[in-house]
Amino acid sequence: MDDARIAWKIREQMAVFSGNVSQGLPKVSQRLVREVLYGMQARGSVLLSEIGRSLGEATSLKKIIERLGRQLERRGLRQQVRENLLTLAAPRVTTNTLLVVDPTDLSKRYARSMEYLARVRDGSEGKLANGYWCLEVVAVQRGTAQVIPLYQELYSQAAPDFLSENQEILGAIEAVSQAVGGRGIWVMDRGGDREELLKPLLQSGKAFLIRQRGDRHLIWRRSAQTVEATAARCRRPYRQTIIKQTGEQEKIYDLRFGATPVRFPGIDRPLMLVVVEGFGQRPLMLLTTLPVRRSYKSVWRVVESYLARWRVEETIRFIKQSYQLENIRLLLYERLRTMATLVMAVAYFAAVHLGKQVKLAVFAQHLLCAAQRIYGVPEFRLYALADGIKQVLFSSRRGIGPPSPIPDLGILLLPLEA
Repeated sequence: MDDARIAWKIREQMAVFSGNVSQGLPKVSQRLVREVLYGMQARGSVLLSEIGRSLGEATSLKKIIERLGRQLERRGLRQQVRENLLTLAAPRVTTNTLLVVDPTDLSKRYARSMEYLARVRDGSEGKLANGYWCLEVVAVQRGTAQVIPLYQELYSQAAPDFLSENQEILGAIEAVSQAVGGRGIWVMDRGGDREELLKPLLQSGKAFLIRQRGDRHLIWRRSAQTVEATAARCRRPYRQTIIKQTGEQEKIYDLRFGATPVRFPGIDRPLMLVVVEGFGQRPLMLLTTLPVRRSYKSVWRVVESYLARWRVEETIRFIKQSYQLENIRLLLYERLRTMATLVMAVAYFAAVHLGKQVKLAVFAQHLLCAAQRIYGVPEFRLYALADGIKQVLFSSRRGIGPPSPIPDLGILLLPLEA
């Protein structure tokens, strides 16, 4: 299959996908969603100038940029796209799907004029900088390589409608929970170890797995003591060796782990504290609502679920790097928030939509070959897939073009999500 045919297929699949995620919006907003999603894929960038160049219009670039910017501010656009994306993704979320919550920074170190800039901690530099926060929810299917981008909300503590980080997290959990019918297991790192988050999760009956800081008091054997003290008394009879691969480097961990029942003060719901030794000087302490029996297989299932966060960290890097999210230069807050939501939609298209059926999986493999990476296709294939889409669309030089009837290529295109 040559690049021209692959490029045509990308345009057609993108047109169908953008139609799904823009349902319920006015026609001008549907056009915006289609153009922005296409432009981000074709140029690998969130810059309106790059998106405008990808469209192949006769209109001046300045007018295209102005039009896209105005439409990004349309009221309700961001919320509708997010709801539609969650509706598309919901059937893929089962009772055992891990829903990983990850607040990440969007550093704009040298920005001065962007609306509601606030101070964030730049994770890559370890320093305070101007920027925004992005709250992401990514689903992970345990035991598979499947990751499903679900939700991304950009926010600033300097914005007038900001209440608290806890409210942002609880709002994300509620939005996703409603869309997926309450299914899934919520997974958070130590930042989720807050009474303001734990109590609502426990009271609402949601399943969760949250890493503990160690200073929280829990009830263990009828007495209240810190998680760290409880972990020190927890037997760790099971062993497992794992290898974490980052790029070309491998790191081996020899783990010892076990579990003990605990309770949250004032709430009568069974909990388990899973303790893992071998990652560092202090043990890894995981508080969960999941039923855990005293067996290697049962306890390891919880540990393995938490370790799935490593794949989510890679997904977040993919989202930032493949579409140059940190290079975003929109000045107005609502435009920034809408663009962040559209970035999550385009990540879903690359990570999930293209590979959903056999014919599209074959198509995705052609894109992987087109990536032309010096060191070949890495284990984390989303980077190569995004590169492949960009390469094919750029080489075709046709622009987005209007939707057209399907030509007879002798290839069956299976229907996409209804």
